[in-house]
Formats: sequence, structure tokens, C-alpha cells
Amino acid sequence: MNPTLDLFSPLTLGSLSLANRIVMAPMTRLRADGTVPTETMATYYAQRASAGLIVTECTMVSPLSRGYLNCPGIYNSEQIAGWRKVTNAVHERGGKCFLQLWHCGRVSHPALLDGQTPIAPSAIAGEGQLHTPIGKVSLETPRALETEEILGVVEEFRQGAKNALDAGFDGVELHGAFGYLIDQFLQDGSNQRTDKYGGSIAGRARFALEVVSAVTEVWGTGRVGIKLSPSNTYYGMRDSDPKAAFGYLIQALNSFPVAYIHLMEPNESDLSTGRVLHPVAPLFRPLYKGTLMTNGGYNKASGNSALINGHADLVSFGRPFIANPDLPERFARDAAIAEATPETYYGQGAEGSEAGYIDYPFLET
Repeated sequence: MNPTLDLFSPLTLGSLSLANRIVMAPMTRLRADGTVPTETMATYYAQRASAGLIVTECTMVSPLSRGYLNCPGIYNSEQIAGWRKVTNAVHERGGKCFLQLWHCGRVSHPALLDGQTPIAPSAIAGEGQLHTPIGKVSLETPRALETEEILGVVEEFRQGAKNALDAGFDGVELHGAFGYLIDQFLQDGSNQRTDKYGGSIAGRARFALEVVSAVTEVWGTGRVGIKLSPSNTYYGMRDSDPKAAFGYLIQALNSFPVAYIHLMEPNESDLSTGRVLHPVAPLFRPLYKGTLMTNGGYNKASGNSALINGHADLVSFGRPFIANPDLPERFARDAAIAEATPETYYGQGAEGSEAGYIDYPFLET
């Protein structure tokens, strides 16, 4: 326990100096112009630059990694140029920003992939529906990757990391949570492979660790985070022993020069199943020697408590940052926290689409 810590305590993250421990969590907003970040997105992130660290929305590492309409990519020059506008705007405000690298795996549909079948560790369909160019559709059975194909997907993450460096980011976060590809490989409900990427926990964790290795080779020490959700049930995710599976991966990450592990607590939907680990951060904190970030419905008081009790070193906030671009200032002044409008969480990719995005007010000085 460290009673002197709070959300406003500075933190050294690798070679970066964070002004506070308040992190803007990655949040899907679907405001890209097709797959290209816009000027409006640059404004949105710059408005929130007072966070100790911003982690962007999930960003595609390849055309086949797409899972949503109007989500941004980082695999071509136009996307890199778009993201450079974002990083320039954030840095001009004194902020620091990591890009979240993402592959949706089976959480996609041929209508989003120019007719191609989504890929996954095993040919097991996820649960749920997606919005596509042909309307709302149910997830279909994906194609299981051949063993020799997997290295190519690892290389897509490596190239995405290189492109993020070119775009001016301060680091990257790997999206290993919420039922997307890295998560699909780890959990035995979605991975029933019999090759070296399946079977044992070590086999199922291999893909995640290969991606971590590739991306840290690009960025070096203290510039790569990874997000994990041991209690997530999105898209039908499940594991027969999540404590063992995630515990193995978290301990293995001690051998890599990562910046942090970003652990998600279960939400109400997860908890309603009655079968998830809760709480998450205190359970896995003893296994990891590095910086731990936690997320899950925190406010100022509970965030400070997580830091004081040693459950985490950073606290990320999602929805509060939507309607409160100056969230750290509001915490500092114990000001009211505005509520966001759910109807405008997700945009339509229009360049001028500001409603519920960049029009939330700042506190008066």
C-alpha cells in the first residue's frame, strides 16, 4: 500500500514521463473516412491531451483485420498520413499517444472483407451480429488459419507497428482483448488447434507472444502495451480455466520489455453469467513485475484506491472521456462529470460529424 499515490502522481513509462496516471482508454468511435483518420479525429484526440496517456481506438493492421464500418487502419500511406495529423495535434497540446493495433479475426463478415472469409485459429463461429454494407448480419464460421499462414499475420502486426512509428506515435498497444484475434488464440473456447499454436496453454499463448516479440523489436523497451480481458464474454468468448490461461501469458510477459499490461475488469453483462473472474487486477497483480493498467467503471475515488492499494499503476477511463474532454481537470477540481449521449457513441465516418464527438464543453476557467 502506498497512501501517497493518486491519479495525479507522475509516472515514468519506459523513457516517457507521464504527467498523471489518468489514461484515456481506447474506444471505438467509427468516425474514419472509410479507413482513413480525419481532421475531426485529430481535434477529438487533441481535446483530450491532458490525459497522462491517450490510447487510440482499435486500428486495423491489414484489410482482412476489419470488423466494423468506418474504423481506421494503419496499413497504407494515406492512413499513416491521417494518423500523423492526430499525433501532431496531440503533441502540440503536450500529450502522449499510443496507437492500438488490432486484428478482429472471426469477429467480421465477408461483406466487410470484399467477400473473403474471416480468419481465426479454428473454424468456430463467434456469437453476435455486426453492421456491414449489406445490413446487420450474424457472425459466420471463419476459416482456420494454416500453420504456415500465422507468421504472415504476425508480420502484419510488425508492419503496423512500423507504420505507427512513422505516424509519430509514442508507442503502441496490442489489442489482445474482447474476443479479437489474439484473444481467440489464447482461449480454448475459440482455439481447438492441434499444432504448435493450440492444445496446451503454452501453445495457445504462442501467437500473442510472437506478436509481442515482433512489435517490441520495432519499438524497443517501454513503448508497447497489451490489453487483456480475462473475464470478457463478448462474442461468445470462454475458456475452461481463464485464471491459468491468462496467468501463464501475464507471467510470460515479464520476459519482454513491454510498457504495461492493460487489464479489463468484467462489465455487468460479463458478471451476469456468474462464471467470470472478479476482480481481475488484484488477482493477476502478483504475477506481473511491470506496470499494470486497470479499466472497469472507475471514478476518481475508486481509481485512487486502486493505486493506493497497489492493484494498478495506471487507471484508464473510457466513457467519462467522451463527454469530458478535460477529465483530469474535472477530477482535480472535483467538478461534475458530464454524461455522454449513447446515441452518438458511434459515428458514420462523415468528416463534419461533430455531434457527440468534439462538441462536448470544457469547464469554464
